[in-house]
Amino acid sequence: MEYKIVGVKFEVTQKRYFFEVINEDKYKKKQKVIVDTVRGQEIGIVYSEERMMDESKLVLPLKPIIRVASEKDIEKNEELKLEAEKAFTICKGKIFDHKLPMKLITSEFTFDKSKLIFYFTAEGRVDFRKLVKELAAIFRLRIELRQIGVRDEARILGDIGVCGQKLCCQKFINNFDSVSIKMAREQGLIINPAKISGACGRLLCCIKYESKQYEDGLKLCPKIGSTVETKEGRGEVVNLNPLNEYVYVKIPKKGVVKVKLKELKKVEKVEKVEKVKKEVKKEVKKEVKKEVKKEIKKEIKKEK
Repeated sequence: MEYKIVGVKFEVTQKRYFFEVINEDKYKKKQKVIVDTVRGQEIGIVYSEERMMDESKLVLPLKPIIRVASEKDIEKNEELKLEAEKAFTICKGKIFDHKLPMKLITSEFTFDKSKLIFYFTAEGRVDFRKLVKELAAIFRLRIELRQIGVRDEARILGDIGVCGQKLCCQKFINNFDSVSIKMAREQGLIINPAKISGACGRLLCCIKYESKQYEDGLKLCPKIGSTVETKEGRGEVVNLNPLNEYVYVKIPKKGVVKVKLKELKKVEKVEKVEKVKKEVKKEVKKEVKKEVKKEIKKEIKKEK
């Protein structure tokens, strides 16, 4: 089954969700709309125009998009933003008074102004019960203190990545995938934290993008340090380019040569050779020990 959907982004958290179109209205990019969410009606910005999408690609049940935001809705939203900024300043002062180990990131009111949400980061769990009571007494509504991670912090605050572009998490990433050092190594990146870390201090999300292609490509390549047979002669693999399917081979008296994977005639893995040598040495040692023991026993018998 297919649903007619529209992609909507929320301004504060920069999170993106799909909403079902239940009326005949046409929604355009950057248009502000009113949508139904788990916490009531909210205002968001259209980032993806309406289209049909199969239910297998969606998280059901879908919430509906209600209507295009009116001028009154937009004015109300701007007023709530100003009030949230004032609330942010007050909350920051209270955190300082209570000496809590937390960093306040941003704040927002729900569109119906029934709840005030503060987003913060902290290294561990924080006991903020007294702070919540004090804030509830000041603002006279429900208070929620929501702890977020450093990646969410970067997405909310925004920044420019090492590529010179706006952060991917602000542009299109909704859920953060795990990124490992192994992925960086497979792609031949220099393991320098300053070069492979993003604005959040974690490994760059873009390392994940080509990880699968590199993983599949490396399965076809010989390992660095292994010996290969080429048209130019036998040499040692010193570097790989799995995406373009070629390797760099260091051949004695000829230097480093670029060779396509198809042109490699024979691959002799040094690791396997070393294993065989070690096994042979072990067997030889065992045999020598047996012979020595036999000789010692003979000598003992002769002495008796």
